[in-house]
Parts: sequence; structure tokens; C-alpha cells
Amino acid sequence: MAQRIPFSTAFIYLSLLLAMLLASTAQAASALIPAPPQVSARAYLVMDADTGHIIAADRESERFAPASLTKMMTSYIVEYEISKGNIAEDDLVLVSEKAWRTGGSRMFIQEGTQVKVGDLLHGVIIQSGNDASVALAEHIAGSERAFADLMNQHARLLGMNDTHFVNATGLPADDHYSSAIDLAKLAKALITKFPEHYAIYSQKYFTYNNIRQPNRNKLLWRDNSVDGIKTGHTDDAGYCLVASAKRDDMRLISVVMGTDSEEARARESQKLLSYGFRYYRTHQLYTAGQVLKDSKIWAGSRDQVRLGLTEDLAVTVPRGKMDQLEANIELDKVIKAPVTQGQELGKVRVSIDGETVTTVPLVALETVEEGGLFKRIWHAIVLFFLGLIG
Repeated sequence: MAQRIPFSTAFIYLSLLLAMLLASTAQAASALIPAPPQVSARAYLVMDADTGHIIAADRESERFAPASLTKMMTSYIVEYEISKGNIAEDDLVLVSEKAWRTGGSRMFIQEGTQVKVGDLLHGVIIQSGNDASVALAEHIAGSERAFADLMNQHARLLGMNDTHFVNATGLPADDHYSSAIDLAKLAKALITKFPEHYAIYSQKYFTYNNIRQPNRNKLLWRDNSVDGIKTGHTDDAGYCLVASAKRDDMRLISVVMGTDSEEARARESQKLLSYGFRYYRTHQLYTAGQVLKDSKIWAGSRDQVRLGLTEDLAVTVPRGKMDQLEANIELDKVIKAPVTQGQELGKVRVSIDGETVTTVPLVALETVEEGGLFKRIWHAIVLFFLGLIG
């Protein structure tokens, strides 16, 4: 005989089933990610500044004329030299005839005058001054040509493999090129390595010689989360923009190269930033120096060694997929003393849906010296027999 289920019990079952269906539907909907927007540019990308994860890109490794985006490297070197104590912001720079005569966008410095490094740096970043760029190049390296060689050395150190500079300004020249991915790497370095100077890139105006000029980055007026970085334009390069914005704990960098107007470069950049912020999240997993595992160490002065990471680990994941992240430790089978602090002893592999997102070294957070002679002999015997058994 069939058993009748009381109405109250049936109602509870149906309610639970409906709740499960709604939760499943909501979870599926939250994980839906549309295709990236159509971007009218020769090349573009949007990247998470903290993780380096590229959210969307097209032709990002192809070489194009960078126009005044070149000045990002000029300002990077100036900030680098300041950080090393080789120059100071109050140092006076003698303006040469070459710097004064350099055409294009200008800060309007005068030949024979002395201008502070700090003022010239503002002139490069905000006013895109070609004259200021040349003056700083000559001050640091003796000539613009020598400075270009320094620019290329820094580019190689930053992994900018599709970049070559001929001048400090971005004025048209043969064999002067860069790529969207390289410019994103440079932007990331500007933000992370010299935070004390990064605020300059968000300034809307700069006045020098009683001439007030605006920053050409229109997004600074349209989006309060945007705080940099640099515009560029020549007939060959088209209209270019490297922008960066921060919302909550997430910072994005966008690059557009070869758009057809000032308005277009702002509009296309805004598309990329909006897409990245809307559909992706940055998640901090571990901090540098955090102990992730205490592992057995053989023949050491201690029996355990603490393991962790040398740098913070964050990942960029599609919205709604955080609960699918998995982090696994892959450890060397046998760890024997001596071990030095920072020595790689394994890896941390982060995956989502079974696909590896990133792999980083797992290192010793401390130095462990060899143990005494008796301990070393005893552990060698134990390892020998464990080897026979295993």
C-alpha cells in the first residue's frame, strides 16, 4: 500500500527543492561571463595590476609606434634615479638648446635656464612635454642618445621583449616601437615600484612659466577611480592611452593603441576597465612570509622547517568562481639539511575547475643547519631503509 505523505511534510520538501533550484540557478547566473567588448583599436588589453592576469586582449604583442607613451619609460627612469639617490627632485637642470627647440607638445622651458627635476617630471607626465623629456634625458645620461640606450636596458630588465626606444619623447623615428603588453608591464612597474611618485599621474593640471596646461587623459574627469597614466598621439601611432583605475581592492591597467581620436581612446579604455571590474575579482590568498606548512627535515639541527612564499599571492578569477579555487602544495619528497632561507623546496599550485591559474615557488622561511654527527648518521640509515621499503 502506498504511504501518504502529510501535507505539511510535502510542503517542506517542495520548499527545500525550490530553494535548491533557485540557489543552483543563481550560482550558474553569477558565473556567466560575456565575451569582452568590441574595441576599436589596433591593439588593446586590460590586465589586473596585482596579479598580471590579462583579462582581455587583442594583438597585444605586436609592435606599434608608441608616441608619447614612450614618456612612461622616461619618467620611470627619472623616478628610478631619484629612488637610488643619484638625483634629487630639487636638483637644477640646465636647459640646452636642443631641449628648448624640441617640437610637439611642450612644457615651455627656456634655453639657458635652470629647472628643478621635480618640475620637469611633472612636465613630462602631465603636460607630455617633449622639451622636458629631452632636458631630463641629457641631465641623467649626458645625451638623449645615451639615455635611449638606458631606456632599452630598463626595458629588458622589465621583460619588455617587443620594445625598442630611439628617443625619450616618442616623436616619430625608425626602429622606435613597443607593444600593448610591454606598456602594461611598464605601467605596473610605475605603480608598484615608485608609489611615492604615482600621484603625479592623476593630477589634472600643471602650471609652469605662467602657462597652465591640462592632463590629456580625459578619464581623469569622467571616472573617479582612474588615477593615470599617459596619453600619446602621432599621425603614425594614432591616439593611444594607458590608463589605470582602482575600485575597492582591485586595480586594473588598460592599454589602447591606434584609435582614431581623443574621444575614442577614452571611450575604448572605459569599455575595457568597466568590463574587467564588472566580471572579474582579485582575491588575496596568502601573504609573503605566511607559514603554509611545517615540513619534516632530515639530518637538521631541528626536525621541522617552516615553508611559505617570498611574495604575496593573489589571483584574478571570474565573478562567482571564488569557491571553485583550489590551492595544493607540491613538496619535495625528502628535505635534508642544510637548508637556507629562501631555498625553493616545492610549489604552490592554484587551480580553478581543474585548470592551473598560477604556480609559485614554496620556499624555506628560515635557515636550518645540519644536525650533529650522530643525528646525521641515524637519519641516513633511516632514509636508506625507507628507500628500500618504498
